Amino acid sequence: MGMGTSTFIIRWVNFLTMLLAIVVVVFGVWMSTHHDGCRRSLTLPVIGIGAVIFLISIIGFLGAMKNSSILLWIYLILLCFILVGILVFTVLAFIVTNNGSGHSVVGLRYKEYQLHDYSPWFLKQLNNTQNWKHLKSCLVKSNDCNDLPKKYKTLKQYKLAKLTPVEAGCCRPPSECGYPAVNASYYDMSFHPVSSNKDCKLYKNARDTKCYNCDSCKAGVAQYMKTEWRLVAIFNVALFVVLSMIYFVGCCARRNAARVRSKN
Repeated sequence: MGMGTSTFIIRWVNFLTMLLAIVVVVFGVWMSTHHDGCRRSLTLPVIGIGAVIFLISIIGFLGAMKNSSILLWIYLILLCFILVGILVFTVLAFIVTNNGSGHSVVGLRYKEYQLHDYSPWFLKQLNNTQNWKHLKSCLVKSNDCNDLPKKYKTLKQYKLAKLTPVEAGCCRPPSECGYPAVNASYYDMSFHPVSSNKDCKLYKNARDTKCYNCDSCKAGVAQYMKTEWRLVAIFNVALFVVLSMIYFVGCCARRNAARVRSKN
């Protein structure tokens, strides 16, 4: 690849990623002013990612603009670390999300989830008292369960609904308990549970209790996380390919910059 072409590509790619990094940092600052404690907990990671992207981009941009072999070396080393990190995370994400799937229940259009089906890593994270306390507070604030009566105004609509994993696990008792539904947010608890599942005794109709302490709720969250992680892993594969091409162009730019320096 010609010297002009490689340095031009590296210069403009990193200029665009600098702008992207600024947007990410601004978004992180906006999140820090948001009143939702769940979103606010993501502030530091988002700002950190933006800062790292900006640092690497400005090094690459300056290296290409000044034809600096040293700066381009630093840029390539940092980019190599990023590539290795993405590769490791992606492989681990596919391994961690390999287990776990829903169980079909007769008469329901959605699946129910069981915690023991998921990977040991998910079990460790979700069974950690502090982790679950934070996640549970976020679930209560999200109003996913409290909004079900608005979405399904009749019992027939509710029974025909396709609930999300979180709604199926956290907003209702497991179907094996045998509690009859009165509406989308209330179950008749006067019936003795027909199952020994401990979740049957943990479920309450109270808005801030529901089945948030149940293993079925943790399983629903695990399924949600599994889906999200899979999407991130697929995105990372595409990102890895793009960054590998940028890395190749950066190698050409560094080699051309070193050649120019040697001639001078």
